[in-house]
Amino acid sequence: MTVQTSARESYRPPYQVTNSAETIMRFPFPFPEDIYMYSMNVEPHIRSGPVAAMRNTFDIDEHYVAECAEKARILQEDPKRCIVLPHMREAEWDFVELAMTTLSDQYPQHFSLRREGLDWHWVNRLLGYEQSFVFGDAATLPLPPFEYMARQMQGDFTLHDQREDDLWMDGGMVTAQADWSLKFDLGMSFRQWHAPVPKAAEMGVFDRGLRFLLMLQHEKPVRRLNWTMTINPRLDTSPENFMVWGADRASVTPENVADKVHLRVELQTLYRLPRSNAILFSIRCYLMPVRDIMRVGKWRKRLHRVLRDLDPALSSYKGLDLYRQTVVDFLAPYDDGAPLSNGIQPDAEQPENVLAPAA
Repeated sequence: MTVQTSARESYRPPYQVTNSAETIMRFPFPFPEDIYMYSMNVEPHIRSGPVAAMRNTFDIDEHYVAECAEKARILQEDPKRCIVLPHMREAEWDFVELAMTTLSDQYPQHFSLRREGLDWHWVNRLLGYEQSFVFGDAATLPLPPFEYMARQMQGDFTLHDQREDDLWMDGGMVTAQADWSLKFDLGMSFRQWHAPVPKAAEMGVFDRGLRFLLMLQHEKPVRRLNWTMTINPRLDTSPENFMVWGADRASVTPENVADKVHLRVELQTLYRLPRSNAILFSIRCYLMPVRDIMRVGKWRKRLHRVLRDLDPALSSYKGLDLYRQTVVDFLAPYDDGAPLSNGIQPDAEQPENVLAPAA
């Protein structure tokens, strides 16, 4: 994956974010079937998958530099987007080790790590960072260890302590959230922070999910895809800034729908950390405008069917009601009703599903 070394892209007005053909084809499109209902949909996070975004421990793509720059701006405006409770210090170092070792192993052209006992030397060539430090000694880093590393990665991260047969959100850096707040959820249990999700509780999804995660094993991470939609390529759709972005949802028209409406997909991965026994929750956000999704025949047809038949309670929860019908009407002429294969991968063997010119 080619990484742009310029941060000239902008995730705030005036927006300037474009996706190469490679980025479109590696997008983790979230719908394996023509209908959608909230579910666990968990699978092992192994280094393979139907699209390239799922084939590394932590995905790095062409927007890395720009997204890290946007993260830094958000943290400067609101430092409390990163909070870690004191009892999670060991988990912070678990995270540093997991991130540095996997990034340097899987992207050696961009990152390197030299370890001599507790003396570590980290190099991030994309951001121009080089740091010698003593592993376990926070005083030898310019920032607290969790914050230092999370600033150098795309996506959000939360740390969950396991106690009392439950998981508690006791730390994180959350700058690209889909309308939820770390400051509000900090210290909540698993069921408490999932309480707003409709239907899933009565379906038993959360009870099964919690039992599964309590048994999560070290070196056996898992992943799932979640989704919503966002107007404009805005990473920060936090409740704290709702007055900034909320009105955008009323700005969609038949003329601008293809460029303004973005499918927002979260590649969520969970890791058991070895020393602390905490769980790291990684939430990697991908934004793809409808115009780019239109370039893959299977995806444009499936997105039409999913949105057309979406349960009204889920549409309301995801904040889609003001513009969902506009998206459905726009996509409808491009859906011939032909059967589609299961799975999220593009059907490249079908001539109509090869990457097409922009709509």
